Amino acid sequence: MYTDEDLDFAVDKGIFTAKSVEEFRCLQSSSKNSPSVDEENFRLIGGFNDIFIVIACLLLLFSSLWVLEKIDQNLGYFVFIALSWWLSEFFVRKRKMALPAIVLLISFLGGIFALSMSLLTPFLSEASLLFAAAIVVMFAYLHWLRFNVPITIAVGALAGVVALVLVIMSIFPSIKEWFSTIIFVCGIIVFLFAMYWDSSDTNRTTRRSDVAFWLHLLSAPLIIHPVFSSLGILNGEENLGSIAIVIVLYLLVTSISIVIDRRVFMVSSLVYVLYALSSLIETYGGVGYGFALTGILIGGSLLLLSAYWHSVRASLVSKLPIQIKNHIPKVKDK
Repeated sequence: MYTDEDLDFAVDKGIFTAKSVEEFRCLQSSSKNSPSVDEENFRLIGGFNDIFIVIACLLLLFSSLWVLEKIDQNLGYFVFIALSWWLSEFFVRKRKMALPAIVLLISFLGGIFALSMSLLTPFLSEASLLFAAAIVVMFAYLHWLRFNVPITIAVGALAGVVALVLVIMSIFPSIKEWFSTIIFVCGIIVFLFAMYWDSSDTNRTTRRSDVAFWLHLLSAPLIIHPVFSSLGILNGEENLGSIAIVIVLYLLVTSISIVIDRRVFMVSSLVYVLYALSSLIETYGGVGYGFALTGILIGGSLLLLSAYWHSVRASLVSKLPIQIKNHIPKVKDK
């Protein structure tokens, strides 16, 4: 069975034209039996060889770092970065391997961050984190231009959020009590950024859809965490009122997930709901059974939703204005 990477490789070799491949993908996505949109596909691993390559890469990278940092720490970081890029040239650019692409991206940007902090801290002290985050954003963009790894945009967005928050906190030191609100607003911005990528590929046949996937995975915790923190749930101060707000919020997140046809947006915030409900059950007498009972409740609800996902989505989307419908995947007849 061929993959999108196989089609891209065929285009690179001149076997197919880019236009014909795009037309084929559109035909497949519009087919009644096509799962491309409904299944929310994204490529993470192509086989055990991906895992084998990742293990080998990590052994080479961290062994080199361990040896060289004894000579000079910055030299170790530099070689770590250079090796990450060099390995990406073969395993990502030529071989199109998904899991090594993700791991090598993280190692590359992680090395950039570590080297930046090491070089800047002696001169900039507290501001070193801000500049290091900004440098990571810049190199994430360069990495994207070279390798087009979908998760790159999300990692760069996370670094951008860190830099933005640090800039705001440094300009307005007295605004620290608004930290949760700032993170929440950043989460909304990341979500809108994800929708920008999503709306440009409603058939979900290109890398733009994969980019949106990772951005949605990032946006949900940024939105949910500040709300839970402000309610005191993360500090064990949950009560019936705060739990009611949590349930309403998660129902809203679920509704948005259904409308945009992105299960990842809902699932990435699931851990907060599990924690809140299990804590509440244990507080009111279900000691030792809080997580289990919550798992039964949430798990059963998700399975039920999965079974009726398409009909529920059709019902919700039918009530939306045409301006919104044009920017989300079409509802398919089942």
